[in-house]
Formats: sequence, structure tokens, C-alpha cells
Amino acid sequence: MQYDNMVPGIFRARPNRFIAQVEIDGQEETVHVKNTGRCRELLVPGARVWCQRSANPARKTKFDLITVRKGDRLINMDSQAPNAAAREWLASGGLGPIEELRAETFHGDSRFDFSFTKDGIPCFLEVKGVTLENDGVCAFPDAPTERGAKHLRGLAQLAREGYGAYVLFVIQMPDVRYLHPNDATDPAFGQALRDAAAAGVRVLAMDCEVTQNTMRIHSQVDVKL
Repeated sequence: MQYDNMVPGIFRARPNRFIAQVEIDGQEETVHVKNTGRCRELLVPGARVWCQRSANPARKTKFDLITVRKGDRLINMDSQAPNAAAREWLASGGLGPIEELRAETFHGDSRFDFSFTKDGIPCFLEVKGVTLENDGVCAFPDAPTERGAKHLRGLAQLAREGYGAYVLFVIQMPDVRYLHPNDATDPAFGQALRDAAAAGVRVLAMDCEVTQNTMRIHSQVDVKL
């Protein structure tokens, strides 16, 4: 996936979840933050960032904050990017041959990011974007997510009913060591993930090649439950 109309900037402040103050071309701009997570370890004053200029003149903010540099890493923090990258990866054979790939499919009382058929078996897949990293170790989530735990319980039930069930953690950066559930922040999610794996849900994590204006799923990462 690729972004057009990208410009560099310097992060200054984040007044709330939805906006940030970024210096662009010597002028402080109010930009939209496309990630409502905490991202405190990413958005620190002085951080180098890259923003996408909107083509919509009616918007209140002219830019979306997309990419940030943390040390030697470029990290994509657009919360919509993991699903777009996952769709490209699935369509290009990331899980092997699949058919009938669809986005946002309902089953029971849950809506899952993707459904498809693999080896004649209906399958459901949920995507989780990961931006929290420390010394090459990634964790999810960075804030409590009851919705995330609900999705995992739904996947576990699907697996028990004989469907294919997957959770895909898209790590929005390259070259990480492994991923683990962030039990310190959300123990309920961590337990739901372990329960899902025990029920037969396939737990996958993939890192990404990231540039200032692109992100592409690259290679598999170990998951330590």
C-alpha cells in the first residue's frame, strides 16, 4: 500500500486522541491522528513524522499523521493500514490459495475483518495492528480493548464449530524479535488470546517493510503467549 502527497514534519504535541500539532515547512499545523491508541512512546516532542496532505479542501485539518521515526525505525501508525496491507497479503497468497475473499463479514454477533474459503473450509480472520515496541519486542494492545477480546471469543467459538479461524497481528514496523500479549495493560485480552489459541484459532504475527509513504507485510514473527 502506498500514500500520495506525503510531507515531512516535526511532532510537537497531541492535545487529544484525534489531533496533533506538527511543524510542517516551518509552520505549526493541526493534523488528524489516524490512530486513537495512546502511542506515547511514538509521539514524543521532536519526533520526525510524515503526514499525508488531504485533497479535500472542505476538511478542517489539511493533513493526516501516518509515519513516525522512533530511533532507527520507521513505524506506520495509521490504524487503517493493517487491514489494507492484510488484504493485499491475503490476495497475493500469504496464507496460500484462498477463494471468495470478502471484507467485514458478520457471523453471529460479531463482524470479522475478512472471510474466505481455504481448502473448501469457510474461514474468518481478524486483524490487529501493532505499534507498541520496546527493544525489538512488540506487545498488543497498548490500551485495554474489550472489543478485541470479544473478537477473540468469537473466533474461538468459530474454531470449535469447525470453521477456520485466524487472528493476524500486523506489526507496523520491520525487524522485530517477537510479539506477546500485553498482560500488564489488558490481562483480559491476553487470556482471551490464549483461550483462542487453545480452541484452535491460528495466531499469526507478521512484520512490515515501512517507508515514509509505503507499508507492506514482509515476514512472520514469533508469538509468545
